Amino acid sequence: MLYIIGLGLGDERDITLKGLEAVRKCHKVYMEAYTSLLSFGLSTDGLSNLEKLYGKTITLADREMVEEKADDILSDSHDADVAFIVVGDPFGATTHTDLVVRAKKMGIEVKIVHNASVMNAIGICGLQLYRYGETVSIPFFTESWRPDNSRHILACIISCYIKSKVVTVSYIRVKEPSLESLCRGRKLYEPPRYMTINTAIEQLLEIGQAREDPVYTEDTECVGFARLGSEDQMIVAGAMRQLRMIDFGAPLHCLVIIGKTHPLEEEMLDFYRCRA
Repeated sequence: MLYIIGLGLGDERDITLKGLEAVRKCHKVYMEAYTSLLSFGLSTDGLSNLEKLYGKTITLADREMVEEKADDILSDSHDADVAFIVVGDPFGATTHTDLVVRAKKMGIEVKIVHNASVMNAIGICGLQLYRYGETVSIPFFTESWRPDNSRHILACIISCYIKSKVVTVSYIRVKEPSLESLCRGRKLYEPPRYMTINTAIEQLLEIGQAREDPVYTEDTECVGFARLGSEDQMIVAGAMRQLRMIDFGAPLHCLVIIGKTHPLEEEMLDFYRCRA
């Protein structure tokens, strides 16, 4: 059996009872360590806390292991119970869907244990989840590179805004090979990078202001979230120009651009409004 188990958003205690029972009976436990992070990041102490609570040795699975060596993980599941634990919910990233498809094609039974993810936790700001638009990831811009999907990002935002919806923006780079190393035919990995709300807003304004008739400006209302699910989570609503100046602290961050709202949503948002 292959168990794919959601850990939730905060720390090692956010695992469900069902998930904890499954982990404790597994022969091997892998932890996906690149699409998201718990509050302790990838620190040795944090991993030790997980192992202490779960009673298992945990192998960190980076992007290369999951995407290129998934068969090694799956082969173990033929003869024993294996747990693949992920931050948030198992289906918060397409990589995990791919793992399920591979397992089923190999005749391996798969059991999913769900948990909270950022996709539902952002409801804490008061915006109704059923009104959210498409989720968009913003890549890091460079001096010489503006990715083609910037047009896609803007198109999604335009569509969602007209439909009185919102768009969620977030990005994380935990282990990525540098462009220079790929050009030379070998992988040298860059240090982990995490998109901040400030950078996301700056880049959004850049691609938005390139239009003659921008659909959002510095005065467009947004909500910034940092470390959702953690004890020190931070939620601030305000104009882009206001949020751009705020230090939201450690990762992970996400940003919601607000469309038209219901009075009840406005009442809830008022609790988080930037007063500066």
